[in-house]
Formats: sequence, structure tokens, C-alpha cells
Amino acid sequence: MFQQFGKWGFIAPRDIGLFLRSARTDTTLADLRTTVGQQAAFDTVYASGDPWASSDPRYFYQRRKYEVLAGLVPDRRFSRALDLGCGHGNLARKLAAKADSVLGVDIAGVAMEQAAITHADVPNLRFEQGDALDLPARYDGQFDLITIADMIYYLPPPIEDAWLKDLATSVARLLSPGGILLLANHYVYARDKDSRMSRRIHDAFSWSPSLRVVSQHRRPFYLVSVLAG
Repeated sequence: MFQQFGKWGFIAPRDIGLFLRSARTDTTLADLRTTVGQQAAFDTVYASGDPWASSDPRYFYQRRKYEVLAGLVPDRRFSRALDLGCGHGNLARKLAAKADSVLGVDIAGVAMEQAAITHADVPNLRFEQGDALDLPARYDGQFDLITIADMIYYLPPPIEDAWLKDLATSVARLLSPGGILLLANHYVYARDKDSRMSRRIHDAFSWSPSLRVVSQHRRPFYLVSVLAG
């Protein structure tokens, strides 16, 4: 039995298990980052298989979220798409129906190896290990579609407003003229600490002189901004 929240939001009672599992992974990741560093921490949690249960068939919420995000991408054919912080590549796979080629990038090399195996049947989709804060110059201006879903708040702290604005400028450089950026982050309610972080992220990208807000959307339990370069 599903409970509906608005036009696009659905959640099943069993999805509570997804949120609990994600919270445990976040705690483990935070502890690891203080001892082994950013990349090794992510590799460690992905070594368990599916740390945020994004591919677990028992949970409806995450699958539906990827469907919604792909549906919010403007209805046109894209040349080159980038899913930054792609994890196991489930959103990147959906983008492959909208773009001639799709690149999924994540700091976790373990996740990239797993994603390449899982999605080997999609010929226009490939994966590459990379740090969102240190992307190669060859990426600049190469993508007419970029998605960043639930990644920025996992970057190394402190995540301050000025730093977020710099990040928005860096990401905008990756877009070709007229390209589209879709940004999605967890959002529950305005006073929730994580939701405040998400609001700051979206405000920083909306502020960027290099980006123009096309639309914004609230869904249970996330916030989406669609911006154009």
C-alpha cells in the first residue's frame, strides 16, 4: 500500500527501512572520513555493496525519485550528459535515454567498478572515478546536461556559503552554452538542519551569474532546481 504526497511523491511503509539504512551509512561515513580520508571512506562503504540501498528492489522511494528527476529534465535531445556523484549509476542510466552519451563520475572507484558491471548493457553510458572538487580541465564546456543529486552535502566540511558559490561557478564552467543543470537535495522542512543545508546549496547555485533558474520543485522529501547555463 502506497501513501501519496502530491502529484509525484509516493512512499511505501517499507521505505522507512531505506531511510534508516541511509542514516546508518551516513554515520559510518562521517566516522571514516576523520580517519581514512574522503575517497577511502566512500570506497569502504561501497565495498559492502549498496550502502544507501539505491538499487534495493524492496524500496520504492529511490526508484521513483530517479524517475521524477529524469522527468524534470527538459524534453529535448542532449549530446553529452554528466551525472556528478553518480554512485551506482541508477540516475545516469535513465539519462542514457535522453543523451547521445552519458558519463557518470564519482569519487568512489569501487562504486564506479560496480556501476560499470551493472550497466554494461547500456552502450552510451560509461563511468569514471573523479573528485568533484578536482575535475580535469578537459571537462570544461563539454556537457549540455549535468545532474547533481544528493552529492554536495557529502563534500568535505566546512560547507560555507562563499565556498558553495565558488562551487556553483566551477560546475557552470562544465556546461556548454545553453546547457542544463539539474540539482537535487534532501529536503524535509525548513527548520530541519539538513534541509537548511539543501536550501543554502540551491540558493548558492541560483545566485551564480553563470546560471539562470528555469524552475524549482518541491517533492517529498527533496528539493529540485533546474538551471540553464
